[in-house]
Amino acid sequence: MTALSANVANLQAPVLETGDLRLRMPKLSDFEYRAAFYASDRSVWEGGPLSRNAAWRLWASEVGQWPLMGYGPFTVEDRDSGAYLGEVGIYHPAEYPAPELGWFVVPKAEGRGVAARAARAVLDWLAGATDWPFITNIIDPGNQRSIALGLRIGGVIDATLPGIDPGDVVIRHDLRVAA
Repeated sequence: MTALSANVANLQAPVLETGDLRLRMPKLSDFEYRAAFYASDRSVWEGGPLSRNAAWRLWASEVGQWPLMGYGPFTVEDRDSGAYLGEVGIYHPAEYPAPELGWFVVPKAEGRGVAARAARAVLDWLAGATDWPFITNIIDPGNQRSIALGLRIGGVIDATLPGIDPGDVVIRHDLRVAA
C-alpha cells in the first residue's frame, strides 16, 4: 500500500489519462452531478433515490477514502473540454467485504464506452500500484447493463466471492493479468 499512500501525501489522487478521458481527484463542484444522480430513478441500483443530504454523506465518505485508504473514486472528464462525464474508481464502504471497482456516468456519457475506458484505466493503475491479486464488482442482479460492462472489461462472474446482499452478482477482475 506504500505506493498508494504516497499519491495522497497532499490529498491528491493520481491523474490517469486515456486517449480522450482524464481521471482525477474529485472536487467539491463534482458533487452536483452525484446529487442529481441520487435524486433520480437512475440511482435505484445504488439504494436511491436519496435526499441531497444522504447523497452528500455518501459521496463525501467515498471521496474521503483517498486520504484514509490511498484509493477512492476518480472524476472522469473529457480531456479536451473538461466536461464532467462521471465517476469511476474504488469504493470500500464499511459493509463491503473488500474494495470494489464501481462506476457512474451522466446520461450524456451513456452508451459511449466512457465507463469501460475509465474502468480499464483504473484496472491498469491498480495492477501497477498495488499487490492486490484481484478486485471485484458487486452488482445487483437486476442491473444488467452494469453486469454486462463488468464482463466486457474482462471480468468473470465468481459465485465463490461474497457480495453485500443476497443474490448479488460478483465479478472478479484479475489484476495480475491487467498489467
